[in-house]
Amino acid sequence: MRTHRKGRGFTLIELLVVLGIIALLLTVALPRFFPSIDSAKETILADNLRNTRQVVDQYRSDTGRYPESLEQLVEARYLREIPLDPVTEARDTWILEAPHEGEQGGFANLRSGAPGNDRRGRPYLEW
Repeated sequence: MRTHRKGRGFTLIELLVVLGIIALLLTVALPRFFPSIDSAKETILADNLRNTRQVVDQYRSDTGRYPESLEQLVEARYLREIPLDPVTEARDTWILEAPHEGEQGGFANLRSGAPGNDRRGRPYLEW
């Protein structure tokens, strides 16, 4: 008297079919997922640049001179922390531009130090 254990698991063929379906779904979904990550990073970068530039202008309005460094803005509590460059994923890659001649301070503008171009082909250095 043998009893068969029917329906108590999956056969190898059934598992391979399921894995094949999952792989097919991933090939459709992943190419749409990665551009959205790049888009989000670029949006965050633009927001960080805009906000930090506003803070630099506020500092100049309050003190009559530009800040010497980003750390000075944090120490004076204009910023909670140095903003993150989402493209380079670092806080020390910002490029600080000196103020115009006759202006006092260390920097009047900042740009991303990220290499390469955005999704539209514009270099990050020009942001």
